[in-house]
Amino acid sequence: MPAALLVGVLSGCALRPQAAPALPQTPAPHEGTPYDIVPEASLLTILVYRAGALASAGHNHVIASHELGGTIYVPAELLRSSFEIHVPVATLTVDEAALRAQQSAADFPPDVSQGAQEGTRRNMLGPALLDAEHNPEIVLRAVRLERPAPAAGAAAVGADGSDTVLAQLQSTVRGQVRTLTVPVRYQRGAGELTVSGELPLRQSDLGLTPFSALLGALQVQDEMRVSFRIVARAAEPRSK
Repeated sequence: MPAALLVGVLSGCALRPQAAPALPQTPAPHEGTPYDIVPEASLLTILVYRAGALASAGHNHVIASHELGGTIYVPAELLRSSFEIHVPVATLTVDEAALRAQQSAADFPPDVSQGAQEGTRRNMLGPALLDAEHNPEIVLRAVRLERPAPAAGAAAVGADGSDTVLAQLQSTVRGQVRTLTVPVRYQRGAGELTVSGELPLRQSDLGLTPFSALLGALQVQDEMRVSFRIVARAAEPRSK
């Protein structure tokens, strides 16, 4: 992908949503059983799409994190749950072959060279974008959880025992605090918790302007696609 296009690509690759400029809200207190995130069993992916008349000069990209960390707290009342999740910026990957293969072959063909991947990643972590040297992680904290509006004929709890809520969360990226609401599916087992979800996010929702060059002939789509599956296990008792 041309270096200039990378500027627009990364601006949407780090889950940095903004509802509107506002005073930061206080994160929810931590109550209940703590579950520590298991990085090797968890995955965050972000799909970023090319656009414009010269879109064929670039690629769609899969940005991923296999190094999620943090803790999810679950009390008896699910809506009082909270979390703090850390995404180490320097470990984000670009266009892993296995992850591209899981997407539509038409949108994510397996033809991204190693040089293109390295160039994308270098720009992604550089000072113009995530500035990994001075901002080593993205932090996501729960503000509050609430029930979604009931859908006709839909059960509150899924057949697999999962429970869906809307999580309002606070994200901190490059020292900037933003908020957004994310649909989250909780599934609890014996000593284990799985939290998953998928949602579209627009760069403009993050206060960003999607990249555009050559009078719009080369650009990045405003909307991207974020998905996550977080596995956490009941933590060892915390010392007082």
